[in-house]
Amino acid sequence: MKIAFASDHAGYDMKLALKARAAELGHDVVDLGTDSPASVDYPDYGGALGRAVASGEADRGVAVCGTGLGIGMAAGKVAGVRAATCHDHFTAEMCRRHNDANVIALGARVVGAGVAMEAMETFLQTGFDGGRHAARVAKIDALDGAGTARTDTRPEAP
Repeated sequence: MKIAFASDHAGYDMKLALKARAAELGHDVVDLGTDSPASVDYPDYGGALGRAVASGEADRGVAVCGTGLGIGMAAGKVAGVRAATCHDHFTAEMCRRHNDANVIALGARVVGAGVAMEAMETFLQTGFDGGRHAARVAKIDALDGAGTARTDTRPEAP
């Protein structure tokens, strides 16, 4: 698989380690920055990662910032991206099996290097279960539109 990597300054060192491990596992890797630990804005890099995955330039993406939250939110704003902030093996496995996530976001200040490595490896090795989950993922993808389509019958919140 071709895996895109992106980080802000807080995730820079972890991104380098994760990228090296993905290459060791035989994946093609592309680094979308940042290129140093100098302060940068995570939406710039999360957005670039999201666009690379959504366009098919990369099959999946790995995003790293201090918490994994901001860069994951930025990547997830791109239509066609299902970004999941993960904290361990289990969340990485389930975001693939049940949600067909195509971007994993990790927090360099939240999880240790070993846990992040295991989560990324799980994310890259785990497939999508499909079945009953496919319709749910389709509903997630439908939210990329105007945001007005409703697929349930519950009333709108007041």
